Amino acid sequence: MAKKILLGLTTIAEGGEWKNKVKEIDKLDIKEIALFPTCLNLAERKELYQLLAKTKLEKIPHAHLREEDMENWELDYLVKRYKTQVFNVHAPKEIVDFIDRNGKYKDNIYIENLFVMNGSFEEAVKHCGGVCLDLAHWESHGFREKVKGYEKLPDLLKRYRIGVNHLSAVKSEKVNIHNRFTDENAYHYDSHWLDDLSEVDYAKKYKHYLADIISLELENPLKRQLEVKKYLEKILDL
Repeated sequence: MAKKILLGLTTIAEGGEWKNKVKEIDKLDIKEIALFPTCLNLAERKELYQLLAKTKLEKIPHAHLREEDMENWELDYLVKRYKTQVFNVHAPKEIVDFIDRNGKYKDNIYIENLFVMNGSFEEAVKHCGGVCLDLAHWESHGFREKVKGYEKLPDLLKRYRIGVNHLSAVKSEKVNIHNRFTDENAYHYDSHWLDDLSEVDYAKKYKHYLADIISLELENPLKRQLEVKKYLEKILDL
């Protein structure tokens, strides 16, 4: 299977900005995307599904699950309606229970590396398809910030399959990442907003770790993401 880069329909920004991305789908004749309903509650996700159904979108090869409240029917819907192949989740302590509740998809679920690489991550990957490797998190938290636990990641990646990648921007200096749900601030190099194409140049050093599906996790409009996709395909020789 040839590697493909997917534009990301993300939901991090406030004010329902994700609806603008939905409107872009037909304007730009986009047939497949990666879906990140991570910041939407159930009612908002139902609205998202309804709006997507009105577009000409054909496939969602990758979807980021929301382990807090995502219901089984949602996974069934994505697989049946949009032929979703891979899912990813975070790794809180309860994640194994979530995987067990969605057991028929366990081989299609992959655990994302986050700021903290703790025991729950290592335990979770044993119960599913393997690792969702977020390249920006690895570059920021693992390579630049030397967060404890990240030194184990290369060995883990030798033992577990990389089923999908997230790819975001990495800045030259730390930027403020505000969590609107907890009202907390953190400062890291990785960002879901890209200002310059050079902010994805770091991905070249991780070419050996690219999965077949590489999803852009960016808040930028899909039109801008098309430029990012084209640039990445060139520098990664895809």
